[in-house]
Amino acid sequence: MKYTLLALFAGSTAFAQGAATAPASAATPASHASLPDTQIVRGLYVNRFAAQSTKRMRQLIQVADETEINALVIDMKDEFGLNYAPTDPSLLRNAGKAGTVPRLKELLDTLRAHKILAVARIVVFKDSVTARAHPEWTIRKADGTPWRDKKGTLWVNPYHHELWDYNIHVAEDLVRLGFGEVQFDYIRFPEPYKSLPPQVFPDQAGQNKEQALAEFLMMARTRLSKLGVRTTADVFGLVTTVPNALEVGQQWERLAQAADVLLPMVYPSHYPPGSLDVPHPNAAPYAIVHAAVLRAHERDAKLGLAGERVRPWLQAFTLGKPPYGPNEMREMKRAVYDAGYDGWVMWNPGSKYEPFLSALEKTTVSHRKPFTAPAAAPAKKGRG
Repeated sequence: MKYTLLALFAGSTAFAQGAATAPASAATPASHASLPDTQIVRGLYVNRFAAQSTKRMRQLIQVADETEINALVIDMKDEFGLNYAPTDPSLLRNAGKAGTVPRLKELLDTLRAHKILAVARIVVFKDSVTARAHPEWTIRKADGTPWRDKKGTLWVNPYHHELWDYNIHVAEDLVRLGFGEVQFDYIRFPEPYKSLPPQVFPDQAGQNKEQALAEFLMMARTRLSKLGVRTTADVFGLVTTVPNALEVGQQWERLAQAADVLLPMVYPSHYPPGSLDVPHPNAAPYAIVHAAVLRAHERDAKLGLAGERVRPWLQAFTLGKPPYGPNEMREMKRAVYDAGYDGWVMWNPGSKYEPFLSALEKTTVSHRKPFTAPAAAPAKKGRG
């Protein structure tokens, strides 16, 4: 175990018997040091409501203390708005009405004392709260009214630079509170379904979608690196194997060079039948995860990007048949290691990981296999 479990939120940040005292002062940029590219990060996703529960956070910290888990990816800004009380009053306009994490500073002190990396998850472009607060920042229809997706949700315009600055400002605020890494999600445009009106993007200024997404991440990385933390981003699993940009604007090479780490969502249940030459992807967790992550590694190698630059999301939930449990999780972990990486994050939308805990090891040790970049295909000889 890393530490005796802290007495979370008990009126002080004092540890239980046998542990040291957690730092009481607010984290400053100087207190962060960027993790090396070889750092192993194995995490769990913590949704807004789990993060607001002191009981659930105690349980998840105990899981980390007793297993290889050494990071928690915590919702700090999602489709419901901010999940914390910002230190900057200018951010309150976008706060939303779904509660906040109580005593966040003490929670972050606790995580740091338990040697758990606190990662702030920030949903960027699927943000109906900001869209309502700033209607001038939204995607439009041809008649100038706000565009909505199939569920009636407003999206903000990924080309709008004031929106970029707002999200990066939130990230900076969270780092100053004590988060050790920032993870941007919904770094994409909404799907342009033919059944919906065409999307109109004010401020596009001749850019294409993949350029806009990459430039946002580069701006974020430039600013967050000054605070000593890494900029990471979630992408669809298909992005690792599709050479060109998806309709939502995600393209591997552009985003891999703009962020410090990419997290592809390589959930086998999300791949159509026959994907990656696998007839039933959900029944073949090793094959799907290995093929997807290996392709990402190959593409990064061609860019000269080495180290733990890919950290896939792993499926800790059941969607269709077969049901997922510890055996499937072991197979997905093994696929990541065989593809040459050590890190991963488990995703369960309800942050309920008990069915998968027996798949976790007791300590965080490296299992990644050596990676050899594929040899370039020989050039074809021309005629005559």
